[in-house]
Amino acid sequence: MRINGTWHAGDDGVVRPVMVGEILAANDFWLQTPFLLDIGADRTVLSAGVLAMLGYQPTTVHERLGGLGGVTDAVAVETRIKLICEDDKAIIFRGQYAAVTRLEALDMSVLGRDILHLFGVIVDQSNSLVCMLRSPHRYLIEKG
Repeated sequence: MRINGTWHAGDDGVVRPVMVGEILAANDFWLQTPFLLDIGADRTVLSAGVLAMLGYQPTTVHERLGGLGGVTDAVAVETRIKLICEDDKAIIFRGQYAAVTRLEALDMSVLGRDILHLFGVIVDQSNSLVCMLRSPHRYLIEKG
């Protein structure tokens, strides 16, 4: 299985690895969402803007998430995240995901290690490659 991503230039001009996925909203429609592919993030976190568009009432669990920008409030949302493989098959992850509550806390939702640990992750800007691999796909590193 191979899921392809892209290199995306943000509003700040910085190019970052992004996976475009979909999140199931409260109205049972799938909301297309870009995710920053962040192998350093412990978990997947939804931005406040995405949280508002999903229309869910978050659980009453309030937590604090920390990162380079400091600590911010977050809530938990039970939903599904869908990624599309190169053969157009969907892979769906069900779970409870954190969502920040302040718009300025996170520009883009983050795909973290709670999902990424299931894949080999390749982030190679020099070759314009962003992908997640799982059997039957594999990669080989060789001296060139």
